[in-house]
Amino acid sequence: MEIEKRARPRIGVPYRTRREEVTGVRDKYEKYLRAVEQAGGAPVEISLVRSPDELRALAETIEAFVLPGSPADVDPALYRDARHLKTAEADADLERTDMALLEHAFREGKPVLAICYGMQILNVHLGGSLIQDIPSELRTPRQHPCQHTWKGGSEGAPEPWHAVRFEPDSRTMKISGALEVQVNTSHHQSIREAGRNLRVTGRAPDGVIEAVEWTGDSNWVTGVQWHPERMSDDAFAQALFRDLITAARAAAVRG
Repeated sequence: MEIEKRARPRIGVPYRTRREEVTGVRDKYEKYLRAVEQAGGAPVEISLVRSPDELRALAETIEAFVLPGSPADVDPALYRDARHLKTAEADADLERTDMALLEHAFREGKPVLAICYGMQILNVHLGGSLIQDIPSELRTPRQHPCQHTWKGGSEGAPEPWHAVRFEPDSRTMKISGALEVQVNTSHHQSIREAGRNLRVTGRAPDGVIEAVEWTGDSNWVTGVQWHPERMSDDAFAQALFRDLITAARAAAVRG
């Protein structure tokens, strides 16, 4: 069993919304599963309608987690803020599931790759806050819009993209091998104040936070605001998922 874990660790991926799960809408969700599989992991689908006991039992069998993006927004009440007019409806089942998985991952030292909404819920879980609508709150000329596909990829029409500059000694810089990379952009919210033990390691040219890393212990926890699962032809996106798989194998051996 330990040999199997090291060879192909189980990576849990919760659904993006309860509605998508119950209606069978899977096109965007499948991209996360494929990215995990291509990186050498065994993706495990995590339902948002499991009971707390069922979710805990499943989490025990998983070596690492990918928290995906979502059309939902985090409930502002969770970070003690009034609701902005542009804030989308929250998905209570998604919030409950992601929070439970994060609690388990931090307690057990299991790696987490948190993507877009996933990075935002990670930040809120750790006591941070969010910018609820970038266009109206920051009035930045930089595009951070939603619902597009990766520029230069093989999955449809081009989408907006921009540079992200990393801190020189950050994990994302080491994985990419560069201080600055080009990424897709598909979000209207972002981190305002980073949560406890989260280090900001990447920003867009307009200052929007694009990458964070956990510094509370040695566990591999990384948040990115862009969508590497949609950058199927991009070497950095592939390397990011591979690094998660490597960390999951190491965590399985330690466990």
